[in-house]
Amino acid sequence: MSQKHPKEAFISNLNGTSLLEISVGLSLAPLCLLCRGLLLILYYLHYGKPLSSRKYSLLLDFLVLVSPLLFCCTVLSPIIFFMPAIIAAFCAGIFYKIYSQRKHESRVPFRQIVKDFQETYLEPQYIPAITVFRVYVNVLTSISILAVDFPQYPRRYAKAETYGTGVMDFGVGAFIFGNALVCPEVRQKSEVTKPRFSNLARQLFSVWPLVLLGVGRLLSVKSIEYHEHTSEYGVHWNFFFTLAFVRLAASLLLAIFPKNKSWIVAINLAVLYQLILNATSLKMFILHGSDSRDTRAGFLNANREGLLSLFGYLAIYLASVQVGLWLLKCRSSVAGWIAAARFSLLLVLVLFVSLHASRALADPVSRRMANLSYCIWVVAHCLTFFTCFVATDLALVFTKLLVKGSSVPCCWDVAKPPDTSKKPGREAVPVGREGELSHVCLISAINKNQLLFFLLANVMTGIVNILIDTIHSETALTLCILHLYMFLNCLIMHILHAKNIVLKFW
Repeated sequence: MSQKHPKEAFISNLNGTSLLEISVGLSLAPLCLLCRGLLLILYYLHYGKPLSSRKYSLLLDFLVLVSPLLFCCTVLSPIIFFMPAIIAAFCAGIFYKIYSQRKHESRVPFRQIVKDFQETYLEPQYIPAITVFRVYVNVLTSISILAVDFPQYPRRYAKAETYGTGVMDFGVGAFIFGNALVCPEVRQKSEVTKPRFSNLARQLFSVWPLVLLGVGRLLSVKSIEYHEHTSEYGVHWNFFFTLAFVRLAASLLLAIFPKNKSWIVAINLAVLYQLILNATSLKMFILHGSDSRDTRAGFLNANREGLLSLFGYLAIYLASVQVGLWLLKCRSSVAGWIAAARFSLLLVLVLFVSLHASRALADPVSRRMANLSYCIWVVAHCLTFFTCFVATDLALVFTKLLVKGSSVPCCWDVAKPPDTSKKPGREAVPVGREGELSHVCLISAINKNQLLFFLLANVMTGIVNILIDTIHSETALTLCILHLYMFLNCLIMHILHAKNIVLKFW
């Protein structure tokens, strides 16, 4: 490919952006989700029925959930700090319209509404924020892997070369974090006793598609001389291999150590890895190779970033397992989830203080090494991102109480209170899921085939780069290509979901 070296230079030697800009950018997705939910409730208020058209639902979801993020990471990036306020003001306007246009018989004092909201019970078996978090990490990653090859995507958002916090640096860690939230060790009920290494056996069977995809990516990239950032994972390694090996190693450790102490294992692993980086020549080896000339002779030397960063990614995965176990504790009331959100924000504050200390005493954030600062940064921002989705869901539950009978896909259902006449510890009982609306929800569609969505994004990215000189594209063409690319991927997921097809057989 004649464009191989210019495109490699285009995505190399970058330094990332500020923590504040990444935090501001992460607030956009929850605000888009809130806007979509409020629009659906407003539609129900006006027409007395939910939006059931698959065509219009897909169009609404794409225009509200995906398109704003695409604009914000390209042409609107210069005003990114104003975008959350603009979207929030739009949401506030919709909420005011809903609140003022409620049916007369449902108009109760606002103080009473707040009291009823706090006493509301939620469906205990489903945490929509986990689904939305994982889907949005996938969507944002899919946007970035193609957009980064266009000049309209700010260079500060791309992966940093050695040290720095780029948006795409966060995406890699968030993918690991999201996978751990739904791993077998988290989903397995505590009262169920299974052989110690049963989850490891399950992971051995479930990671083979990742290994196969990793081999497929390696062969295809080398065969067509596709541009690649060697210092990202190395010559032969890629993210599919990282994800597969991290899942296997985590299952092995969780078979040895108690899973409810995984946070202790994560801290020890990340700190020990950082101490080795600082006390030995390992850091110089990762950055400059065995001869300090950045040569790639030998398998370990050729893939040193991908192989040695496994320790940091494993620490992130184990920390996320602890978060997943904490989230699945019975919190069936709104008050319980408000308390959980407060605790999460307190934990985020502690993590950011720890990040400041780690950057000052050890090393700056480095995705290339997946060092201690990187692990703390990823976990802190992932918890922030997740807590924003929890707050969004609670806001939508509050709004649904204003309009009786309204529904929002991928949002909490109201449940009956636990039966206090029975044994203590009984959970709230779901009133009824919004199953009839899930088939018209883009989030549900992507969630059902997440690996396929990511794979299609990678394939389409390769096709676009082969056919188009991306680094010299005009703004209008860039936006058209990115929108068409994301819409085609979403449309495929939507069609598969409508036909109830899940392309997963492992």
